[in-house]
Parts: sequence; structure tokens; C-alpha cells
Amino acid sequence: MEDSEEESWQQHRRRHFARHWMRHAAMVPKGYLRYQLLTRLKEKPMSGSEIMNQLENETNGYWKPSPGSIYPLLAWLQDQGLIKEAEQTEPGIRRYTLTDSGKTFLETETKSRDEISKHLQNLGDTWYALRGEHWLNVKVGLDFLRASKDLHRELKREHSKEAIEEARKALDEVTRQIQEITKKLQA
Repeated sequence: MEDSEEESWQQHRRRHFARHWMRHAAMVPKGYLRYQLLTRLKEKPMSGSEIMNQLENETNGYWKPSPGSIYPLLAWLQDQGLIKEAEQTEPGIRRYTLTDSGKTFLETETKSRDEISKHLQNLGDTWYALRGEHWLNVKVGLDFLRASKDLHRELKREHSKEAIEEARKALDEVTRQIQEITKKLQA
């Protein structure tokens, strides 16, 4: 399969999973909505209803956050100094934009999520790449895969910077150990 076809297939799988998850999820993981909201406000100033509508459109109608989750979150983010009211251009519409500290927070959060996802993808690829005589004991492999998925799911929730840093250090160490084993096997 060519790279573009493989990439297209992976995008299809992610969209299918997202639609399935959104349709069947009783609640959104803690921190997910905050991240989605900040990401949209980075693009342009938006009101709560505009954010709700955009998320609904992006999920093809499978998920629309409620006003009861959006507006308290907007107030909390404003209290934390991560967002502020944008200059009012239309009467009666309150739009928000990121503050400098909100941009910094989002950038840090995005980098952390990207690094952790990269580590988990690399570890998963290593596990799946083992074949034939080098096949890992099935229980060890399944335990590894399960632990990776559990960590990935848990890190989508809201956690302290210390907890995320601890996970990143552990993944860095595991990645380093796997790289050392790979070098030994190549020698």
C-alpha cells in the first residue's frame, strides 16, 4: 500500500472510531472539551454557541456539547486567565479569544499530547513488528498493549503537569530501553 493510501486508510479508521466513540460515550473525558475549546479559540474569537455548532459539524452531528458544559468551562477558563472576552463586534454576542498565557498553555498541552502519542505509537509499532521466532509471549504482548492503551486513555483526562511529566519520563525510559535492545539485536 502506498503512503498516501495508508494515510487515507488511517484517517478513515480514526474518523470511524471517533464517530463510534462519540455516539456511544456517556460522557466526554475530562480535559477533552477544554482542549477542543482552546484549540478553536486559537483559530479565531468565538462564542459558546459557535463552538458548540462547530464541534457538532466536525463530528457530523454525533456530538454537540451542551450549554451546561460549554458556558461554565468558558467562565472557568476566563477566571484562570487563559481566555478573555474579545472586542464586541455584534451586540449581544460575547466572543472569547485566547490570552498569551492561554496560548502558552495550549502549546504546552499540544506538545505533551503529541510526544506521548508518538511514544505510544512507536511502542505499539515495535510490538506489532515482532514476528515468527521473535514473537513475544502473547500475555506479555497483550499486557503491554493494554497498559499502553490504558495510559493513552487516562492521559486524555485532565491531570497535573507533574503526572503528565511522570508519564513522559517513563515512556522516554521504556523507549530508550527498547532502542538499546534493538541495537544489541542489530549487532
